[in-house]
Amino acid sequence: MKRRFIPIILAILVGVGFLVGRLSTPSASQQAAQAASTGSPAASTSNIRTASIDAATESAYATISKSVVYVVSAGVGSGSGIIYDSKGDIVTNNHVVTGAHSLSVTLNNGHIYTARLVGTDAADDLAIIKIDASGLMPAHFATAGSYRVAETVLAVGSPLGLKQSVSSGLISGLHRVEQEGNGAYIANAVQTSAAINPGNSGGALAALDGTVVGMPTLVQTSDTSGTSVEGIGFAIPAERITFIADQIIAKGKVQHTGRAFLGIVPTDSSGQSGFSFGFGSPPATSSTPGALVARVGSDTPAGKAGVQQGDVITAANGQTVTDAQDLLTVLAQAKPGETITLKINRSGQTKTIDVKLGELPA
Repeated sequence: MKRRFIPIILAILVGVGFLVGRLSTPSASQQAAQAASTGSPAASTSNIRTASIDAATESAYATISKSVVYVVSAGVGSGSGIIYDSKGDIVTNNHVVTGAHSLSVTLNNGHIYTARLVGTDAADDLAIIKIDASGLMPAHFATAGSYRVAETVLAVGSPLGLKQSVSSGLISGLHRVEQEGNGAYIANAVQTSAAINPGNSGGALAALDGTVVGMPTLVQTSDTSGTSVEGIGFAIPAERITFIADQIIAKGKVQHTGRAFLGIVPTDSSGQSGFSFGFGSPPATSSTPGALVARVGSDTPAGKAGVQQGDVITAANGQTVTDAQDLLTVLAQAKPGETITLKINRSGQTKTIDVKLGELPA
């Protein structure tokens, strides 16, 4: 049977943001009715279901697009932002605004405002900027556990400066641990298949009820071997956004990170890669797979517990550690004040050390 249904989502040119005239295209409900009156029962049911999904997608875009703004950072580039409250606070990525000579924000209605920086959080790659405007439409942010894998989501932002662009996909995974090129890492990243491009940073990843579940900030283009990959993007989870944004708005800075702190600079024991956390780390190799301690502070939780530079951490809390990423994943799942058990290889000898974690400094 020739398929009669033409999804409304094609009316939105993803990455361009211009709306195509819909006078010649029946609405989703009209198409469903036509299918029901002319098609087979199975085809009618399928078309009605699809029309319902498309109607929800269109409704979600109409809702969230009112809260997504275009941010221009003079001297840096452009990105996106999300209206956080009716007072003019806008949350975006730190890398969108860092180093800007001036900031401007374009709302969904085309009005442009000068913005000022309220505060930043480089560790989470988040920032708050503020405009003096009324009649703003703040976004609603999801709570932890209210969204799930395989849920349909929309990425709304300004990729390549193309305002109010939208792409769709799924939540491909939750609780991912990913590090950005600037050293910031997302402890519980939302993985999505929705297309993310430069300029989407700071925008919204929204569920079909228009609720923000995350902020697109990172896209994976290749694996460690250089093989190209597609459809793998990551977003800062909504609950982390609100946790950080509330602090910056109230105090102008982050006072409590809520993240576990071990107090070492780890690198892969193979010496191929590692996490510098902004401090840099000396090249080092070891024949033992694990996270090699490139640096440790004497007054840090790890230093006080007896962890030494050159140690190779091979397990943490019973989980095998083969590289720095594995250790980072364990720490991302831990809480300040918890005690973790580290299995360490020190000059060929195996040691076990218990470390009471602190809180990552703001």
